Amino acid sequence: MSKNRISFTEHEIHMLEKNQNVLRVTGKNITYSSMFKFTAVQAYREGQTPIEIFLQAGFPLEIIGRHTPKKCLHRWRKVYTTFGEAGLIEERRGKGSTGRKSEGELSAEEKLRRAEARIRLLEAENELLKKLEALERQTNKTLSSPERFQLISLVLRKHGLKRVTRYLCQIAEVSSSGYYRWCSAEEQRQIREEADERDFLLIKEHFETRKGRAGVLVIKMRLERMNGAVMNHKKIRRLMQKFKLVTLIRKANPYRKMAKATQEHRTCPNLLKRQFDQGIPEKVLLTDITYLRYGTGQWAYLSCVKDGATKQILAHYLSSTLELSLVKRTLDLLIKRLDGNVHPDAIFHSDQGMHYTHLTTRRLIAEAGFKQSMSRKGNCWDNASMESFFGHMKDELEYKDCVSLQELRQRVNEYVTYYNSERYQWTLKKMTPDETRNHLIAA
Repeated sequence: MSKNRISFTEHEIHMLEKNQNVLRVTGKNITYSSMFKFTAVQAYREGQTPIEIFLQAGFPLEIIGRHTPKKCLHRWRKVYTTFGEAGLIEERRGKGSTGRKSEGELSAEEKLRRAEARIRLLEAENELLKKLEALERQTNKTLSSPERFQLISLVLRKHGLKRVTRYLCQIAEVSSSGYYRWCSAEEQRQIREEADERDFLLIKEHFETRKGRAGVLVIKMRLERMNGAVMNHKKIRRLMQKFKLVTLIRKANPYRKMAKATQEHRTCPNLLKRQFDQGIPEKVLLTDITYLRYGTGQWAYLSCVKDGATKQILAHYLSSTLELSLVKRTLDLLIKRLDGNVHPDAIFHSDQGMHYTHLTTRRLIAEAGFKQSMSRKGNCWDNASMESFFGHMKDELEYKDCVSLQELRQRVNEYVTYYNSERYQWTLKKMTPDETRNHLIAA
C-alpha cells in the first residue's frame, strides 16, 4: 500500500482499478499486487529506473505522482533484502500483517528481552522526568531547549536505548528534529567551547593583574590597548559569568536610605546642576573628602579635586585629621598646578560640608578666581562624578593592610597616577584622563 498524493478523484480511481497490477485503490492509497512488487524489484536489479518500471506497468505519472515510483522501489527493495521474496508476497502492514510475531509465538528469551527493554524505557522515562523537575526547581526557571537536549542525550547513553528518541522528546516537550540538529552540532559546540576557554584566559590575565578589581568595561579596554584583541563587552560578561569570575565591588546596603533633598545652600547655590562635563578642561572642578580605614583601625582622610571634563585628579592630599588645613592644602596644590591659568568661568563644586562652607575656605576659593557651587543638602548625586572616583578607588586600591600613613600615602599616589595615565574609561571613548585632556586641548 502506498500513499501517493492528497487524494484521487473518482475518475482516477476508476482508471487505476483497471490496471492488473493494482489490488485496490482508495481516495489516498494504492495497494499494488505482490507479483508486481517482485517483478519491479527484479527489473530494478537489471538496470531499469523506477519511472520506466511504472510506466511499462501502465501507471500514469500525472496521477500517481513522479516521486511515487522511487519511494515504492526503495521500500520494496529494503523488504526484499531483509525477508526475500516472501516478504513481498506477505502483507507486512495492517490487519493482515505477518511481519511481527504475536505474543504467543515468542520464545522465552524473546519475551525476557522485551520485558527488559520495557523496564529500561520506564527507568529512562522516570529519570528524565526527575532530572527535569529537579533542575527547574534548582534554577527556579524553565529549562531551555539545549538543556533539555543534554538531559535526553545523557539518559539515552546511560540506558543504551534506541528508537525512543521521539518519545523522550515528547516527554521533555521539545521537538525531535531540534534534538537531532543539536546532536549534529556537537563539533561546532566543541569548537566554541575551546574558543571560549582561550578568550577566558586573556580575560583572566587582566582580571588577576588588577587583583580582581577590574570590571567588564575596564577589561575590554585593556584587551584592546594591550593585546590588540577586540572583544564585545557582552561576551566578556558572559565568559566571566560562565567561569564564575566575580569582580570585587562594593555591595549596596539595603537598610540604608539616602535622603534626596532639594535644599540649596543659602549663599552658595548649585551653579553646576550636574553638568559635570562641559567639554573644557579645568572649567568644572569637583571636590570632596573621603574616609579611608587602614591598619588596625586607623583612619585617614583624602581630599581630591577632579576635572569634570577630563576626569583627571588635579590635586589630592591625604591627612590623618579632618582639620580645615586638609582642604586648604588641597587648594594650594590645585592652584600650584594651574599656575595662574584659571578659566574665567571656572566652577569649584563641593557638598555642603563644614570644610567648604567655612569663611576661610570660601575666601581662598574666591581669591583663586573660582565660582563656588554646592550640591543640594544631602544630595550625593549633585557631585556624582567625584563620588564615582572614590568608589572606583576603594574597589581597586588595596589599602586596608597599610601599617602607616606614609605607606598609605604612597599607595594613594600610585593609584592616582595609574588612574590619570593608565586607566582607560568607557565614557572617555576608551581613553585615559591624560589622553582626554590632550585630545580636548588639541581639538
